[in-house]
Amino acid sequence: MSGPAHDIARQVRSGERSAAAVLDATLARVRERDPRYNCFTAITESRARQEAAAIDARRARGETLPPLAGVPYAVKNLFDIADEVTLAGGRVNASNPPARRDSALVERMRDAGAVLVGALNMDEHAYGFTTENTHYGACRNPHDTSRIAGGSSGGSAAAVAGGLVPLTLGSDTNGSIRVPASLCGVFGLKPTFGRLPRTGSFPFVGSLDHLGPFAASVSDLAAAYDALQGPDADDVACAQHEAAPTLPDLAQGAGNLRIGVLGGYFSEWASPQARRAVQIAARALNATAVVELPGAAQARAAAFIITAAEGGALHRRRLVTHYDYYEPHSRDRLVAGSLVPAAWVQQAQRIRHRAYLEALDLFKQFDVLIAPATPVSATPIGADWLTLGGKELPARASMGLLTQPISAIGLPVVTAPTWPGLEQDGHLPLGVQLIGAPWREADCLRVAHALEQAGAAQSRPI
Repeated sequence: MSGPAHDIARQVRSGERSAAAVLDATLARVRERDPRYNCFTAITESRARQEAAAIDARRARGETLPPLAGVPYAVKNLFDIADEVTLAGGRVNASNPPARRDSALVERMRDAGAVLVGALNMDEHAYGFTTENTHYGACRNPHDTSRIAGGSSGGSAAAVAGGLVPLTLGSDTNGSIRVPASLCGVFGLKPTFGRLPRTGSFPFVGSLDHLGPFAASVSDLAAAYDALQGPDADDVACAQHEAAPTLPDLAQGAGNLRIGVLGGYFSEWASPQARRAVQIAARALNATAVVELPGAAQARAAAFIITAAEGGALHRRRLVTHYDYYEPHSRDRLVAGSLVPAAWVQQAQRIRHRAYLEALDLFKQFDVLIAPATPVSATPIGADWLTLGGKELPARASMGLLTQPISAIGLPVVTAPTWPGLEQDGHLPLGVQLIGAPWREADCLRVAHALEQAGAAQSRPI
């Protein structure tokens, strides 16, 4: 495996390893392993060597190195990378001109000393939960390569789970960080809507899109999140928000936090494995109170309508001229979304706001709420259906059953990986959502760290 980001940065700062040596080992590992996983759609070797050389030169001059000095990372291929074409998983974008500059978050990672090694596979235009990309191939789960990595940030989660790089960036509209983090067994953070800037990333649904990091440990996740923070005048949703305090004090643990378990909808649509994952976390945290979010099902329905309408509007013109270029899994949904009546969207936004107010009521009693991240563990690649509670459900859409209600209302969530070990899929991970009040990412990270310290949540990179 690649090794923890904090260890790599420490070694580079001390001179134990050079950033160039770390990069050489990373590129060798990617070339050896990625043919099995299909995480990468581009390797930015020339750029990475320049960035690593710059870090080594700064150390040679005796400069104080930034916090992620020499740490390799990669980004979902909807982030702009200067001089690279931003694919967003789509063949229709392949002939676009290269990006003229880095996205805001890539710039912040560079300023923190991290070394960008490439772009990662995803569902086309982020519209999916499986990363079974028809154009660039399915991304495979490192824990069982016959199964999906989740999506739409599948390459981002699988690259960490496969030990290719210690940090990655992804996006989450309806669950696209939390679903692959759950299925690949890594930590992922979906911040509060508007916390991190989306400037220079290919959009999907402007009123739902979030960006965030993946890592194999909570300390690495927190370090990446800290590097990414700060307002950005070019992103209206992020322009007015100041950064949170630097690196939440993970050592505080979760002792003084009020933690509840989301039942009702979140139990009804969970498999025995998913309910077991919640039990593991709840017992480790001594969380016994079970509460409900009354409007969860309605919030998910609202998210579907808003997603379809905004996504369809974004792609309407190119669907008319380039329909055959689009992914078969999503193009008809985009066409249908472009026809959604405005009155439906207005009503969906009202329902979304009502669910948000219901959540705020819960946070008067609790600081963090626990829920399963996915209803089941990773399904086989190509599966069209899954069985849940005796019902046959469409496999791809149903992976977002438990994440969509939360992203619809913009709450911060850390996905923490557990290993329920039940039935025939016992070798596979399944994550829990640690859901915080708006702007309380630090609470989510503290609870995730407490689970990690207790051995209840852990990543197991290959």
